[in-house]
Amino acid sequence: MGKQKKTRKLKEKDRLKPKKKEKKDPSALKEREVPQHPSCLFFQYNTQLGPPYHILVDTNFINFSIKAKLDLVQSMMDCLYAKCIPCITDCVMAEIEKLGQKYRVALRIAKDPRFERLPCTHKGTYADDCLVQRVTQHKCYIVATVDRDLKRRIRKIPGVPIMYISNHRYNIERMPDDYGAPRF
Repeated sequence: MGKQKKTRKLKEKDRLKPKKKEKKDPSALKEREVPQHPSCLFFQYNTQLGPPYHILVDTNFINFSIKAKLDLVQSMMDCLYAKCIPCITDCVMAEIEKLGQKYRVALRIAKDPRFERLPCTHKGTYADDCLVQRVTQHKCYIVATVDRDLKRRIRKIPGVPIMYISNHRYNIERMPDDYGAPRF
Protein backbone atom coordinates (compact mmCIF):
# COMPACT_ATOMS: atom_id res chain seq x y z
CA MET A 1 0.00 0.00 0.00
CA GLY A 2 2.75 2.42 0.86
CA LYS A 3 4.42 2.01 -2.50
CA GLN A 4 1.22 2.69 -4.37
CA LYS A 5 0.64 5.95 -2.50
CA LYS A 6 4.19 7.12 -3.30
CA THR A 7 3.88 6.32 -6.99
CA ARG A 8 0.48 8.00 -7.11
CA LYS A 9 1.96 11.14 -5.51
CA LEU A 10 4.86 11.08 -7.97
CA LYS A 11 2.50 10.69 -10.89
CA GLU A 12 0.42 13.62 -9.72
CA LYS A 13 3.61 15.69 -9.43
CA ASP A 14 4.86 14.66 -12.88
CA ARG A 15 1.60 15.42 -14.62
CA LEU A 16 1.44 18.56 -16.69
CA LYS A 17 -0.67 21.30 -15.28
CA PRO A 18 -3.66 22.17 -17.45
CA LYS A 19 -2.99 25.21 -19.56
CA LYS A 20 -4.95 28.21 -18.53
CA LYS A 21 -6.58 29.96 -21.44
CA GLU A 22 -5.33 33.49 -21.70
CA LYS A 23 -8.11 35.97 -21.93
CA LYS A 24 -7.61 38.11 -24.98
CA ASP A 25 -7.77 41.82 -24.53
CA PRO A 26 -10.23 43.18 -27.10
CA SER A 27 -8.49 46.56 -27.10
CA ALA A 28 -5.06 45.06 -27.92
CA LEU A 29 -3.73 45.41 -31.47
CA LYS A 30 -3.83 42.26 -33.54
CA GLU A 31 -0.60 41.26 -35.27
CA ARG A 32 -0.66 39.44 -38.58
CA GLU A 33 2.08 38.08 -40.79
CA VAL A 34 1.76 39.71 -44.20
CA PRO A 35 3.97 38.46 -47.06
CA GLN A 36 6.40 41.10 -48.29
CA HIS A 37 6.07 41.87 -52.01
CA PRO A 38 8.90 43.41 -54.00
CA SER A 39 8.83 47.14 -54.63
CA CYS A 40 8.73 46.64 -58.41
CA LEU A 41 5.12 45.42 -58.19
CA PHE A 42 2.35 47.97 -58.42
CA PHE A 43 -1.13 46.45 -58.15
CA GLN A 44 0.16 43.08 -59.45
CA TYR A 45 1.77 44.81 -62.46
CA ASN A 46 5.51 44.64 -62.69
CA THR A 47 7.19 47.99 -63.28
CA GLN A 48 10.53 46.29 -64.09
CA LEU A 49 9.09 45.02 -67.37
CA GLY A 50 9.77 47.16 -70.38
CA PRO A 51 11.33 46.98 -73.80
CA PRO A 52 13.59 45.25 -74.66
CA TYR A 53 11.73 42.32 -73.14
CA HIS A 54 13.74 39.37 -71.83
CA ILE A 55 11.77 36.20 -72.47
CA LEU A 56 12.69 32.92 -70.77
CA VAL A 57 11.94 30.18 -73.29
CA ASP A 58 10.93 26.64 -72.29
CA THR A 59 11.75 23.49 -74.27
CA ASN A 60 8.21 22.71 -75.37
CA PHE A 61 7.67 26.33 -76.48
CA ILE A 62 10.41 25.91 -79.10
CA ASN A 63 9.00 22.56 -80.22
CA PHE A 64 5.43 23.86 -80.54
CA SER A 65 6.69 26.96 -82.38
CA ILE A 66 8.34 24.68 -84.94
CA LYS A 67 5.11 22.67 -85.30
CA ALA A 68 3.11 25.89 -85.80
CA LYS A 69 5.81 27.13 -88.26
CA LEU A 70 6.45 30.31 -86.27
CA ASP A 71 9.74 32.21 -86.25
CA LEU A 72 10.46 32.69 -82.55
CA VAL A 73 11.98 36.20 -82.48
CA GLN A 74 9.70 37.66 -85.18
CA SER A 75 6.52 36.24 -83.61
CA MET A 76 7.55 37.58 -80.18
CA MET A 77 7.98 41.04 -81.68
CA ASP A 78 4.59 40.73 -83.41
CA CYS A 79 3.02 39.86 -80.06
CA LEU A 80 4.64 42.58 -77.94
CA TYR A 81 5.28 45.33 -80.55
CA ALA A 82 8.81 45.78 -79.15
CA LYS A 83 12.30 44.31 -79.24
CA CYS A 84 12.47 40.90 -77.59
CA ILE A 85 15.52 39.02 -76.38
CA PRO A 86 14.80 35.29 -76.01
CA CYS A 87 16.81 33.80 -73.13
CA ILE A 88 17.67 30.13 -72.76
CA THR A 89 19.01 28.63 -69.54
CA ASP A 90 21.56 25.82 -69.48
CA CYS A 91 18.86 23.45 -68.17
CA VAL A 92 16.57 24.08 -71.15
CA MET A 93 19.51 23.61 -73.51
CA ALA A 94 20.42 20.32 -71.81
CA GLU A 95 16.78 19.19 -72.03
CA ILE A 96 16.72 19.86 -75.80
CA GLU A 97 20.04 18.02 -76.24
CA LYS A 98 18.64 15.01 -74.34
CA LEU A 99 15.68 14.79 -76.73
CA GLY A 100 18.04 13.52 -79.38
CA GLN A 101 18.16 13.51 -83.16
CA LYS A 102 14.42 14.01 -83.66
CA TYR A 103 14.60 17.54 -82.18
CA ARG A 104 17.80 18.71 -83.93
CA VAL A 105 15.90 21.64 -85.51
CA ALA A 106 14.91 22.86 -82.03
CA LEU A 107 18.54 22.59 -80.94
CA ARG A 108 19.71 24.60 -83.95
CA ILE A 109 17.11 27.31 -83.17
CA ALA A 110 18.18 27.37 -79.50
CA LYS A 111 21.80 27.92 -80.52
CA ASP A 112 20.83 30.98 -82.58
CA PRO A 113 23.16 33.94 -81.76
CA ARG A 114 20.12 36.20 -81.17
CA PHE A 115 19.28 34.08 -78.13
CA GLU A 116 20.91 34.99 -74.83
CA ARG A 117 22.38 32.08 -72.84
CA LEU A 118 21.85 32.17 -69.06
CA PRO A 119 24.22 29.99 -67.03
CA CYS A 120 22.79 27.83 -64.22
CA THR A 121 24.59 27.36 -60.89
CA HIS A 122 22.25 24.80 -59.29
CA LYS A 123 22.51 20.99 -59.46
CA GLY A 124 20.31 18.92 -61.74
CA THR A 125 18.82 19.76 -65.12
CA TYR A 126 15.09 20.00 -64.42
CA ALA A 127 14.15 23.03 -66.51
CA ASP A 128 10.78 23.84 -64.86
CA ASP A 129 12.32 24.27 -61.39
CA CYS A 130 15.14 26.31 -62.90
CA LEU A 131 12.73 28.71 -64.67
CA VAL A 132 10.49 29.11 -61.61
CA GLN A 133 13.49 29.79 -59.36
CA ARG A 134 14.98 32.35 -61.76
CA VAL A 135 11.66 34.17 -62.19
CA THR A 136 11.10 34.26 -58.43
CA GLN A 137 14.52 35.84 -57.87
CA HIS A 138 14.42 38.33 -60.76
CA LYS A 139 11.01 39.56 -61.86
CA CYS A 140 12.30 41.10 -65.09
CA TYR A 141 11.41 38.12 -67.31
CA ILE A 142 8.41 36.97 -69.31
CA VAL A 143 8.11 33.17 -69.37
CA ALA A 144 7.30 31.52 -72.72
CA THR A 145 5.80 28.05 -72.21
CA VAL A 146 3.03 25.74 -73.38
CA ASP A 147 3.33 23.42 -70.37
CA ARG A 148 0.17 23.50 -68.22
CA ASP A 149 1.91 22.60 -64.96
CA LEU A 150 4.60 25.23 -65.42
CA LYS A 151 1.94 27.86 -66.26
CA ARG A 152 0.09 26.93 -63.07
CA ARG A 153 3.27 27.30 -61.01
CA ILE A 154 4.15 30.66 -62.57
CA ARG A 155 0.63 32.07 -62.07
CA LYS A 156 1.25 31.77 -58.30
CA ILE A 157 4.19 34.20 -58.62
CA PRO A 158 2.87 37.77 -58.79
CA GLY A 159 4.01 40.06 -61.60
CA VAL A 160 5.32 37.47 -64.08
CA PRO A 161 3.61 37.44 -67.51
CA ILE A 162 3.27 34.19 -69.48
CA MET A 163 3.64 33.88 -73.25
CA TYR A 164 1.90 30.94 -74.91
CA ILE A 165 0.82 29.75 -78.37
CA SER A 166 -2.81 29.81 -79.50
CA ASN A 167 -4.36 29.95 -82.98
CA HIS A 168 -0.93 29.82 -84.68
CA ARG A 169 0.32 32.98 -82.98
CA TYR A 170 1.85 34.03 -79.65
CA ASN A 171 -0.33 35.46 -76.92
CA ILE A 172 0.56 37.01 -73.60
CA GLU A 173 -1.19 36.60 -70.28
CA ARG A 174 -1.01 38.85 -67.18
CA MET A 175 0.62 41.77 -68.98
CA PRO A 176 -0.50 45.39 -68.54
CA ASP A 177 -2.52 46.59 -71.55
CA ASP A 178 -0.15 49.52 -72.10
CA TYR A 179 2.79 47.19 -72.75
CA GLY A 180 1.71 44.33 -74.96
CA ALA A 181 -0.36 43.62 -77.99
CA PRO A 182 -4.15 43.47 -77.78
CA ARG A 183 -5.65 40.13 -76.76
CA PHE A 184 -7.66 38.08 -79.20
